[in-house]
Amino acid sequence: MHKKTDAQPPEKLTGIQTIDIPKSAVGAKAIKSALAHINDEVGIIKGIGLLKSLNQKNGFDCPGCAWPDPDAKRAFLAEYCENGAKAVAEEATKNKVSPLFFATHSVKELSKLSDYEIGKSGRITHPMYLPEGKDNYEEISWNNAFKIIGNELNALDSPDEAIFYTSGRTSNEAAFLYQLFVRQFGTNNLPDCSNMCHESSGAALSETLGIGKGSVTLDDFNHTDLVIVIGQNPGTNHPRMLTALSETKKKGGKIITINPLPEVGLLNYKDPQNPLKWIGSGQNLTDLFLQIKINGDVALLKVILKLMKEKEDAEPYSVFNHQFIEEKTAGLDILLKDLDNYSINELLPQTGLTLAQIKEATNLIINNEKIIFCWAMGLTQHKNGVDNIREIVNILLLKGSIGKQGAGTCPVRGHSNVQGDRTMGIWEKPLASFLDNLEKEFSFKAPRKHGFDVVDAIEAMHQKKAKVFFGMGGNFISATPDTEFTAEALQNCNLTVQVSTKLNRSHLIHGKKALILPCLGRSEKDFQASGEQFISVENSMGIVHQSHGHLEPCSEKLLSEPAIVAGLANVTLKNSTTNWSKLISNYDLIRNKIEATIPGFQNFNKRVRVKGGFYLPNNARENNFEPTKTGKANFSINKPSEIKLKKNHFLMMTIRTHDQYNTTIYGLNDRYRGVLNERRVIFMNQEDMNYLGIKKLDLVDLISHFNDEKREAKGFLAVPYNIPKQCTATYFPEANVLVPIKSKADISNTPTSKTVIITIHKR
Repeated sequence: MHKKTDAQPPEKLTGIQTIDIPKSAVGAKAIKSALAHINDEVGIIKGIGLLKSLNQKNGFDCPGCAWPDPDAKRAFLAEYCENGAKAVAEEATKNKVSPLFFATHSVKELSKLSDYEIGKSGRITHPMYLPEGKDNYEEISWNNAFKIIGNELNALDSPDEAIFYTSGRTSNEAAFLYQLFVRQFGTNNLPDCSNMCHESSGAALSETLGIGKGSVTLDDFNHTDLVIVIGQNPGTNHPRMLTALSETKKKGGKIITINPLPEVGLLNYKDPQNPLKWIGSGQNLTDLFLQIKINGDVALLKVILKLMKEKEDAEPYSVFNHQFIEEKTAGLDILLKDLDNYSINELLPQTGLTLAQIKEATNLIINNEKIIFCWAMGLTQHKNGVDNIREIVNILLLKGSIGKQGAGTCPVRGHSNVQGDRTMGIWEKPLASFLDNLEKEFSFKAPRKHGFDVVDAIEAMHQKKAKVFFGMGGNFISATPDTEFTAEALQNCNLTVQVSTKLNRSHLIHGKKALILPCLGRSEKDFQASGEQFISVENSMGIVHQSHGHLEPCSEKLLSEPAIVAGLANVTLKNSTTNWSKLISNYDLIRNKIEATIPGFQNFNKRVRVKGGFYLPNNARENNFEPTKTGKANFSINKPSEIKLKKNHFLMMTIRTHDQYNTTIYGLNDRYRGVLNERRVIFMNQEDMNYLGIKKLDLVDLISHFNDEKREAKGFLAVPYNIPKQCTATYFPEANVLVPIKSKADISNTPTSKTVIITIHKR
């Protein structure tokens, strides 16, 4: 085990209350919760003014999730969800973290706070510096901050000794400048939050369909026959998706939900935009719920494939879309041959389901042509995460459910511009064509060697092969796996830098020297030399649109993210021919450079000013699979879970509470799971609790087991829950310490936060 550092939230309980799990999601209670957060953080009058502009065509994009906005008419007052309102309240909070705050609160003292308490401290107002050996951050000028970073970077033996991390909140303009600076500096070490979430999706979809993005649009939910939501909880993580699912049901479509936990949001929904529907029984969304065991997804999908094949063999042309398969796909024979290597009786125990349940789902797939698969972290954060997605594609290809209205792939992205960051070049494995375009436009020699992803970056810092860490947004220590190992890695650095809006734990787990660079929030006005600017973002479905802040900045010492990149580039790069100061004087100039280097952005400045934005090209949506190695959509061979649990071992998956978005904790409640005022809980099957002699709310310690290594998280309350036997769930970041750094998905290298083998020890 690693030594205990201050990287973990403290092992203190906050007074749990348990309530009955609600029978429906959203509705009046969601509005009440949102308004309570708004009132606490910014006040009702200011808050309502902000919400009027949230996700509107002339407003600012929600800093929360990447769910798309309607192309046409938008709700006048409520084109957002409960958690979107919480995100805006957090960003616009009246609480401030000033130089006086840091003078009176040491790093050691702040480290004893929970992540929730740290986040509630407020907005950072000034650039701050922590000299080596000191325990209190000190105010520093922007010029001096840039000089410290530039000196450290230029003192490295190689540019590859620096890590440049990116969070999904960063705008297109900031992301493009950031990757340009990093590559002119000489490295492709550009890990980002995608590495920890949808990297498995990108890898699987690129191989099979030729694009690492989903293929559906929001309007497709109005035309589909069947939506399959697997490994996802939109009621908490993407609440506005429930509106799309509601429209599917209204138009006669069916919904299958596949998940280890029954999530209220997918079972019953009350439309928050229609007060007449706040009362009554609500709208049932899920037609068939399959409560699968953790990581039983490939086994389930393979049983479905075998049942489809059986029906097709018995009644040719009754299941498979042969015209689509012949014209558009490759590898069917290999897939069908591989299916014969498995028996349904062998696969069934891995799923935890009955054959009758799976047959019911299969019949819905067989009898419908327009099918959408939606998924999130429940599929991607496994060793066989890429296999999970490829097996989904196999089903869609057999049905010809790609490239047609109402059908296709829908990986539901997390942070609001995580997809746009990748489009802008935030990737450790850049395409040669992209680097060629950069070189041509900016007259420099781009590095070609692939850089570090998140896991590689942590290991490099731990081995002291990387000495400077720069984080453009996010909360790296709380987002990453193996908390103690990652903390040791960051503490090995000579310098750690965090570009942030609010205080978080990553400011407290630092290198020998540390800097905090405060930036503008999404809701704030951005003034540069030519006047007020807007930024652009890309949502989950490939729409690029503008975002225009409406608030005055909370401090005159804040810089925009593009301005921070330009300031750093001006100090660090000695031979750059790029006029960084000119680029940030007017963001149209940045967008001109994006247009010149990235396909799909023709007439960028003109099209982004059209209300609602524009769609980027999507070859899978257009039924064109030429970008794959075969030039066609590819069937693939995939393996079920290899995990065989011992009798006293359990599978643990990390999840979010309803009062949380990524690592930002808005409150201590998870009302849709019946838990209030507590985060240190583990959800367990009642039979498993009986077997271990554990009663409700008993205090337990958790130990993860991987390659004879042990990691420990102490002080969790056991909560009986409707979850399959030998499956458990805990909240992150509290349980991230249990996720081994070397346990990662094949191909994508994503940490396996959804399949952690643990033992549970009663205090």
